[in-house]
Amino acid sequence: MHARTFFTRCSAAAVALLLAGAAQAQNWKPTKPINLIVPWAAGGSTDQVTRVTAAELEKVLGQKVVVVNQPGASGSIGSKNAWESAKDGYTWTAGAAQDLGTYQSLGMLDASIKDWHLFLNVANIQVVGVGAGTPYQNIGQLLDAMKAKPGEIKVATAGVTSAGHNAMEAISRATGVKYRHVTYDGGNPAVVATVAGETDLTTQLAVEQAEMIRGKRIRPLATVSDQPLELEGFGMIEPISKAIPGFKSPANYFGIFLPKGVPDEVVKTLEKIWAEQIATSDALKKYAASRGALFAPAAGAAAQTAVFPAVQANAWLLHAGGKTKVAPDTVGIPKP
Repeated sequence: MHARTFFTRCSAAAVALLLAGAAQAQNWKPTKPINLIVPWAAGGSTDQVTRVTAAELEKVLGQKVVVVNQPGASGSIGSKNAWESAKDGYTWTAGAAQDLGTYQSLGMLDASIKDWHLFLNVANIQVVGVGAGTPYQNIGQLLDAMKAKPGEIKVATAGVTSAGHNAMEAISRATGVKYRHVTYDGGNPAVVATVAGETDLTTQLAVEQAEMIRGKRIRPLATVSDQPLELEGFGMIEPISKAIPGFKSPANYFGIFLPKGVPDEVVKTLEKIWAEQIATSDALKKYAASRGALFAPAAGAAAQTAVFPAVQANAWLLHAGGKTKVAPDTVGIPKP
């Protein structure tokens, strides 16, 4: 099944669940601006989609949603600041749910994915993108080079636990290749480094590479998935599963997150907004189509169900690589 068809069906089911509870939603009207922490650098995937979503929310809430970038420690610093803030509903965070769900096993934040209210907007797919000046014309050539020169080919990512690092680790485990990991404060700096020739490739998200792919400054070799991706203005990017039979990667959902303990009226109001405005947002649909993301709004139980496979895969991948402080199953993440 094509990736976009699959996510359309999942989104329709999630929206139906949202609408069922929307009628019971309370009506929270914020009396001051909302602080929305993006725990990654400006210009990256989280920053991009969060700013589009914030603008949509402002129209309904009647207050400014102020996006503040607080990068560091693979997104855990900004997330921790949101977690430790007053539970009054005025401090939110954003990012990839699979990152949020692994901070506990990494020893970065003592909160599980179930300790957060999730409001998802898009799902993102990682892409193996090489610099235009590199010799690699297809994924097979790149993997052959990595096998011939173990630990020499430089891969730019947004750091340990980031989407790009997870993607490269999954490729490494599936093929046995070794690489040199070069980390940056966000997906956008990692992409820029690849364009500049500081690194050979990046495995960050399609949304972060889209403009450079269209501008022919990055050559996309494959999606890190078993699904192809159609990028507006470029065409189809074939899945890495064509070169690595049986390769699969759970969907990487992004969204806005509120810590449990905030007033119920805040949560119910956002659930209503997600069902009635975000689920039909032309701005988010346009963003997804132009950037190579998949429009996938969800909240509540549907969101928790959607994100958990990626949380599981991410946590156990990090554990296998010796990155975790505790085994994921000791903090409620069974092995997939």
